[in-house]
Amino acid sequence: MRISIVLFVFLLFSIIPIIREASAHAQFNSAESTIGNNRVQIATVPEIPIINEKCTIRIHVTDLDLKDVQGFTMGMRIFYNDVQVDGISPQSRDGGYWDFDYVFKRQGNHIFRVDLYDSDGKVITHTFNMSTQSPFAYIFTYVIGVGAAGAAAIVGYIYLPKRLKKLRARF
Repeated sequence: MRISIVLFVFLLFSIIPIIREASAHAQFNSAESTIGNNRVQIATVPEIPIINEKCTIRIHVTDLDLKDVQGFTMGMRIFYNDVQVDGISPQSRDGGYWDFDYVFKRQGNHIFRVDLYDSDGKVITHTFNMSTQSPFAYIFTYVIGVGAAGAAAIVGYIYLPKRLKKLRARF
């Protein structure tokens, strides 16, 4: 009986995700670039955007000491297969962050050319690759799930018969 409870708790915690979001690793769709006196970071939320669904693009601009740049002007050009598919005209931002919603229309790799304007009006372009959901992400998720279920089955196959013999011996 005890092993059944332990096995149930193990399976329960291995199937249900406890931690929804953590930043212990770099996100899949995140990158940073340092040119001149500024460092620009970009990321998508969710990590892997889904076609025709809204996602958030997060941009963080810091100086070389990693302190937020308090005011900056930035624009963006978005390319797919070397053809510009979208653009955002230059905007002035207060603080070091810029979050905006975006909808990817095509599956695959998109090139984001982020144009940062310095105080002299000079444009510094940071280039980033951003990818959208592909069938491989689904396959990867299913493979991990099947692997966990297989490991649980093997552990159960090895230890459960021994426990059942002990329980039968008591009765």
